[in-house]
Amino acid sequence: MTSVSTQLLIACIKLLLVLPVVEAVEAGDAIPVLLGVALSITGICACLGVYAQKRNGQMESPRAF
Repeated sequence: MTSVSTQLLIACIKLLLVLPVVEAVEAGDAIPVLLGVALSITGICACLGVYAQKRNGQMESPRAF
């Protein structure tokens, strides 16, 4: 059985192969794309960190009042 990181990498590669090729003609087009990629990677890493903490028991689930 493959690890989660390997499955995530395979899924990302499949998505990149399906999407059409986009050319950034001007810097005005490239800046939002790079910003979006950076924010997406940050979000994915944040979610993986929360998942890892929950899995290791380092994070308690929120309690209802």
